[in-house]
Amino acid sequence: MQDKKITNLMEKAKGHDPAAFTELMQFYLKDMYRTAIAVLMNDEDAADAIQDTILACWEKLGTLRKKELFKTWMTRILLNKCYDIRRHRFHIAEPEEYEEPAVNDAYHLEWKEALSALDEKYRIPVMLFYGEGYKCKEIAEILHIPESTVQTRLHRGRERLAEYYGERKGSMT
Repeated sequence: MQDKKITNLMEKAKGHDPAAFTELMQFYLKDMYRTAIAVLMNDEDAADAIQDTILACWEKLGTLRKKELFKTWMTRILLNKCYDIRRHRFHIAEPEEYEEPAVNDAYHLEWKEALSALDEKYRIPVMLFYGEGYKCKEIAEILHIPESTVQTRLHRGRERLAEYYGERKGSMT
């Protein structure tokens, strides 16, 4: 049912129907936020990346060949926008400023702290796999790396998260 609605929205959006495109972007907004925050670790930068991604998707929607790959295509654009922002911000901001956590939401803060403890090469696949529900093959396509590398990074990311939570549990007792 959901897939039919998304396919219908995609067809209308490809015909440059702004209402359909807006509804399609609203459907994926939370997914985009979780991905952007995993890379940028800052709400303002994540919002900028999402805004740039939405604009780029609207402008380049005609280049999308397979509608079923829309989410993968959109996520690749989002990651590129995140990397652009991070490169730009790193040259402007001091590293101490850059690393500051952005959200004070207690529910998500622990997860964001755990993710921030991971190296980016592990954080991105973990977020895409567990946060967005992508399969290893899709993550490999998005990141332009072999599927076996994705599997290895997921495994190592889980190990590092287990160590992180083990250390936190040990410090609390």
